[in-house]
Amino acid sequence: MQTALTLLVALAMFATLGVLFAGLIGMARGGSAQTSNRLMRYRILLQFVALVLFGILMLLLKG
Repeated sequence: MQTALTLLVALAMFATLGVLFAGLIGMARGGSAQTSNRLMRYRILLQFVALVLFGILMLLLKG
């Protein structure tokens, strides 16, 4: 269980990083504001998921 949760946390963090870089590249190229806003929402959602999974993992490791 802990290994699977660790992998999910890592996946969520890498997905967050990917969306962040996609947003940075889009801004550097002068992309639309609508796309930038959508990527920002995805990044925030992925950060939330990563933090929740990380919190659950820490609770499992503590107990």
